Amino acid sequence: MEPKEKLKLMVVDDEESIRDILADILFDEGYDVLEAEDGQVAMKLFEEHDIALVLSDIRMPGMSGLELLEKVKELSPETQVIIMTSHASFDTALAAMRNGAYDYLVKPFEDIDIIPPVIHRAATTIRLTLENQRLIKQLKENNGELEAANESLKELAIKDGLTGLYNIRYFHEMIDVGIANAVRDKDKCSLIFTDVDYFKKYNDTYGHPAGDEVLIGLANVLKSSVRANDLLARYGGEEFIILLPNTDMGGAALVAEKMRQNVEQTPIGPEYAAKQDPVRISVGVACYPDDATDVSALIKVADNRLYLAKEAGRNQVCSKD
Repeated sequence: MEPKEKLKLMVVDDEESIRDILADILFDEGYDVLEAEDGQVAMKLFEEHDIALVLSDIRMPGMSGLELLEKVKELSPETQVIIMTSHASFDTALAAMRNGAYDYLVKPFEDIDIIPPVIHRAATTIRLTLENQRLIKQLKENNGELEAANESLKELAIKDGLTGLYNIRYFHEMIDVGIANAVRDKDKCSLIFTDVDYFKKYNDTYGHPAGDEVLIGLANVLKSSVRANDLLARYGGEEFIILLPNTDMGGAALVAEKMRQNVEQTPIGPEYAAKQDPVRISVGVACYPDDATDVSALIKVADNRLYLAKEAGRNQVCSKD
């Protein structure tokens, strides 16, 4: 069997000590590592080298980590980016994940042993993507299997790699259709926005693999809680969003409560963790056209109500301000 190709990584941080620590760890893990002290140097190296993964601080002089993420994704959507953030900028890290970041790490690193597993997961995703590209290329060379290759590409383009749910890109395409249908039929449609309560604490306590197991299990419970014509997607991180066609606020609130109860009654994640820290969700609900008449505003209303549910104590549904 041929050895795995050594992936090239880049560490971007304005603190030389952080760069050196990370570079040493990643080199010992078998990666080829480049270092950059800011976003400008990082982009120059990125254009000169075939870099598969970028590990970047989110707060740097000049170009921020978010700006670097945007530029990297514009040039190479397949490149994975992991953001490093502090507890104070945790919301910014979530915004980065919504914009395409693979994962995040929190500084200062209390335990450097958490770093290699995060990098390895991203590297596995990269290698799987490269392998998928290689296989697709082979399939395209075989005219008899060209149609199958195209179908696989379509599936990859609209599904989230971890949970198997629709991804946020596809959701945004379909919610436009849902609103247009509601306008045409003079009907209503509703939106449910939910995420996992205390998910960061869960990840910190049990590790990211256990957190991934929670997201997969939660996706299955949510899927069983909605109707066949409802559109369920992973919005980013631990957030999920559901579009309910032909549904007013009353109907959507019932679906949301059923969903919350199903999660509460179902052991999710590793057995040892489920007993100590059972998974719970908070839920925000919004309705078109009662709450908003455009997509962005409707999502914002649902997101605000999700925040209100958390402010009110979590593990509950909020359907009004």
